[in-house]
Amino acid sequence: MSTHPSQLHSSDNSVEVPKLRRPQFNWLQPLALLAPSGVWLLLLLVLPTLLILELSLVPGIRPGDIVNPSGFDNYIRIFDLLYLKVLKRSLFFAVGTTVICLLLAFPVAYWIAMIAPPKVRNLLLLSFVLPLWTSSLLRSYAWIAILRPTGLLNSVLTSLGLPGLNLLNRSPAVLIGMSYSLLPYMVLILYASLEKLDKRLLEAAADLGAHPVQAFWKVTVPQTLTGIAAASFLVFITALGDFVNPELLGGASSMTMSRLIYNQFLGSTQNWGFGSALSATLILVVSIAIALLIKFGDPQQER
Repeated sequence: MSTHPSQLHSSDNSVEVPKLRRPQFNWLQPLALLAPSGVWLLLLLVLPTLLILELSLVPGIRPGDIVNPSGFDNYIRIFDLLYLKVLKRSLFFAVGTTVICLLLAFPVAYWIAMIAPPKVRNLLLLSFVLPLWTSSLLRSYAWIAILRPTGLLNSVLTSLGLPGLNLLNRSPAVLIGMSYSLLPYMVLILYASLEKLDKRLLEAAADLGAHPVQAFWKVTVPQTLTGIAAASFLVFITALGDFVNPELLGGASSMTMSRLIYNQFLGSTQNWGFGSALSATLILVVSIAIALLIKFGDPQQER
């Protein structure tokens, strides 16, 4: 079969023209999704934090004064014995609340996840979530009604022939109020960790003759250590910055960092520079706690 010369000439001189590639802007898609939250964090977190850091370098500044950073006098003032006691008391309340919540929440979360019938587990979890639907202010006032000298607790003790307790406006009242407020968070996080517990390992430990206590410490705790760390750090961070419970239940003798910062900005002292230094210190402590939470609360460590 013969080929026409014109067809042969056109086939020999045919050259494939490369297609023009459109520029790729794949990085714009995640940027567009992150932009709203990024702007929100920039305006309400990053810029206020930078402003606090700037004010913390101005000693004795009051509303309306010119901002002129001049040194670290405000930070040096934190190391006074009086303010170190306040920081120590804040850490005591945060650590004490964390320990109390952990001791109370772990048995409850273990019972719900491992022993309670599956049909009622959601109902039991809902019972711990219900208190969170009310304001923390109302919960604190409820504890005032319970713990005051003529309150419900002393009325019950008196009716039983027992001496009354003077708890209100003291440290035990603060620990009770903070533990009650933060206990649901601890229970929910521990339950989520215990629910994923591999029960076959517990059965294997029992078959090998391990005592239930040994199986708990060598099987249950290592598998839920990530959940314990995450719940503990969350409660610690929240308790460290709590203002309502120390203010209403602790009285003047339970001054904490959050109350001291409030007095510097909105109280009679009106020393924004020192209040900013206290705020920056509290932010630093919380940031360290969050970094530890990220490190030890990584779910990948459970694998």
